[in-house]
Amino acid sequence: MKLPQLKKKTEIKTYHDTTWEDNYSWIHQDDILEVLKDSKRLKSEVRKYLEEENSFTDFHLSDTKNIQKKLFKEIKSRIKLDDETLPFQDYDYEYWTKTTTKGNYFIKLRKKIGSNHIEEIWNGDEEKEKLDVEYFGVGDLEVSYNDKYLGYSLDTKGSEYYTIYIRDINTKKLITEKIKETSGSITFSLDDKFIFYSKLDENHRARKIYRHELGSKSKNDELIFEEKSEAFTVGISLSSDEKYFFITTSNHNTSEQYYFNVNEKKPIPKLIKERKKGILYSVNSWNGKFYNHTNENAEDFKIDVSESLERQEWKALIPAKEEVLIGGLTFLNDWIVRSETSDALDKLFVKNIATGIEEELIFSDEKVCVPSVSLIQRSKDTDKIYLGYSSPKTQARVYSYNLKSKEKKLVKEQEIPSGHNPEDYIVERVNCKSHDGRMVPLTIIRHKKTKLDGSANLLLYGYGSYGSSISPSFSTTRLSLINRDIIWVTAHIRGGMERGMKWWKEGKLLNKKNTFEDYIASAKYLIENKYTSKNKIIGMGGSAGGLLMGVVVNQAPELFLGIIMAVPFVDSLTTNLDHSLPLTVGEFDEFGNAKDNKDHFNYIYSYAPYNNIKKMDYPHMLITTSLSDNRVLFDEPAKFTAKLREYKTDNNLLLLKTEMNAGHGGKSGRDSAIEEIALDYAFALKITKKI
Repeated sequence: MKLPQLKKKTEIKTYHDTTWEDNYSWIHQDDILEVLKDSKRLKSEVRKYLEEENSFTDFHLSDTKNIQKKLFKEIKSRIKLDDETLPFQDYDYEYWTKTTTKGNYFIKLRKKIGSNHIEEIWNGDEEKEKLDVEYFGVGDLEVSYNDKYLGYSLDTKGSEYYTIYIRDINTKKLITEKIKETSGSITFSLDDKFIFYSKLDENHRARKIYRHELGSKSKNDELIFEEKSEAFTVGISLSSDEKYFFITTSNHNTSEQYYFNVNEKKPIPKLIKERKKGILYSVNSWNGKFYNHTNENAEDFKIDVSESLERQEWKALIPAKEEVLIGGLTFLNDWIVRSETSDALDKLFVKNIATGIEEELIFSDEKVCVPSVSLIQRSKDTDKIYLGYSSPKTQARVYSYNLKSKEKKLVKEQEIPSGHNPEDYIVERVNCKSHDGRMVPLTIIRHKKTKLDGSANLLLYGYGSYGSSISPSFSTTRLSLINRDIIWVTAHIRGGMERGMKWWKEGKLLNKKNTFEDYIASAKYLIENKYTSKNKIIGMGGSAGGLLMGVVVNQAPELFLGIIMAVPFVDSLTTNLDHSLPLTVGEFDEFGNAKDNKDHFNYIYSYAPYNNIKKMDYPHMLITTSLSDNRVLFDEPAKFTAKLREYKTDNNLLLLKTEMNAGHGGKSGRDSAIEEIALDYAFALKITKKI
């Protein structure tokens, strides 16, 4: 089949005394945010190119149609389709959700405490059918405090512009005017007369908090907070004791918080602590005290407590620890539960408020696992909580745990209808040395029959940005590769916070290349230690993980058999130079400001995937993107693919798949999500010759 070709229109760009040519910049439209809302505004020749690439991909993966169907059935067979979550007990009702065999979206249920009558208050499949849309994204689903109203927000394009709806649960009729172009979050006032929400500006940034009176016109909504900086976005939440609303405005590494009493008739947010660059803090209120989770004078966070916000006298409650990330707090009347992360592993601790004694909650003998905690009920007058647990080989389990008596009862276990035996798999945690001596944690899972003689293929997953840590949790989908003799490895590279805040700082701004070096060092370690061999590794990452893939494939293509990148941030220099795009300004502290800082420009230019494509052999590559993605615009992977076609000197597969009705997270709905995974895995099996 003829190779798709994107027309070249050379544009000469110059910044900071550096000049380069960009033959494909013309595909970016000045009204790109409007294109995300209405794809009919897309240039016809760009649409034609994307469709040609889709046809090319379909043609070259036509021999995988059967394995895609098999993978789809296989992955779906591991999901209990007709499942229910554990109930959460509110004051008058119990609430929970369920999924059905045929449905693609969840159903929200409730029943009055003491009653057996179950009400269905939300059915995603029915709501989607009523709207007659292809994409159906639910942003938020909230019930008012009097249990009368249901608030929900919907994105029907994939562009993350959410419309808010409020309806009467009994009559199912809308009780107020719908509110368009919001961030999606809904917060009810405790008297159920208002909702608070954040409005998106012309650059898709949430910088204003409004109060909307139910039953009124949205044009009359009251602006209660506005963030002046384009780099910060805002949100609003209720304190744990339900006495205050907190407004948080932040970028990735600096925050500022305001509060007002829930009973204020005219909310006037009051500042807690003035923002300081690089300082994150989050204050919560419980039982007459205020708790501050902050990294001020504590690189890996600490928790301080004060009796008052008007007269702040902060005293240490949980002190900082070196390279141990101190997490937030969960409150009950007599207990405080908190988390810590170190060496890419999470731990839970519980403190008896009366005695001051704290102890670790240990309920598994597996070394690599993910514990979690959640509340059973809204009332904090209880000793019981839900404790969750999973590991790379063990499906999720949830226990009802009594903090006082220490009694533990299994109340839910993730059911794998097609069967699963954790003992068939081996999990390892190893550390490999990076280029500068730092030790990078690797989580490895393989089938017990897979040989460690270098013959196995291996999928190496990485992300490494924004301080996001990748938890070593259970995944039913990965088993489709692991059971076919492909080892799955997660590299906990710098840019995340698996080893604390320093781990993040060492992987961003002018240290960003450590992220890429860590990943390459991980690949080499796995080859040297016979987990796999050169040209048997499949690299995988999405979004900022796609940036990772783009850099390492330019830098060390010989290590890889193939690369799978989803919604990849591969034209990172162009995006960083465009301050009108939704995320650019807010990410100056993550990637730098190439437009205004020459050092940042030179550094980003030296690794940006699109700018560093070379005339050389590349491995097989599958690149996926979405037309309505406002986080990573579709033109980044489109330009990257077009330039690769021009430069690469091999005959390996280069495939670009664009979802024409989807956003950053891909298509909506359970079946569609499985189809996308099946496509990725079919590509992996094709290039490893395991079809």
